[in-house]
Amino acid sequence: MDVQIHNSWKKVLADEFTADYFTDLTKQVRAEYLSQTVFPPPKLVFNAFNRCHFDAVKVVILGQDPYHGRGQAHGLSFSVQDGVRIPPSLQNIYKEIQSDIGTKPPRSGNLERWADQGVLLLNSTLTVRKANAGSHQGLGWEQFTNAVIQKLSDEKEHIVFMLWGKFAQEKGKNIDYTKHLVLQAPHPSPFAAHTGFFGCRHFSKANRYLEKYNQAPIVW
Repeated sequence: MDVQIHNSWKKVLADEFTADYFTDLTKQVRAEYLSQTVFPPPKLVFNAFNRCHFDAVKVVILGQDPYHGRGQAHGLSFSVQDGVRIPPSLQNIYKEIQSDIGTKPPRSGNLERWADQGVLLLNSTLTVRKANAGSHQGLGWEQFTNAVIQKLSDEKEHIVFMLWGKFAQEKGKNIDYTKHLVLQAPHPSPFAAHTGFFGCRHFSKANRYLEKYNQAPIVW
């Protein structure tokens, strides 16, 4: 299958795209798009990779699966398209950024500006049925995104991985802590943000780390 993904990722993930599990995954996902309402739109499934090339990755923020409401998901974890109501978890992320570094929350939940600076906004599962959270878990996306994390950990240095919640922390357990900064906190959802996400100061910590290794800080 010719996956529409940036050449930098196509090169490092070549073995994944030819693997049997990925062939099965693409068949299942294609069938879902033909028979169900699935998000994000097909052209945006690999949006995170096309906005943030492999060589440009400085920060990884790991989510679980796309938003399942119409018009929300566009291939970037925690992000929604312009004009869409900002989801509660992202509202809490914005609150923490304001508390941490003083940046006032923007009116849009579109995080493309982060992706364009080297923030890989990666969901574990890249597609989902409308109004059915987690519906595409177990199809093979998790194996693919595990490979993405492993490639980043093995082949790059000095990436900041932000792992919020037990799911993300478990998925990131094989990251090489000697080469990268791994920041962990509770999930920013309204159910957990007050148990340690608020006050984690991940955004200032990330920027200090990037500057330490002569990389431009992220304009959060």
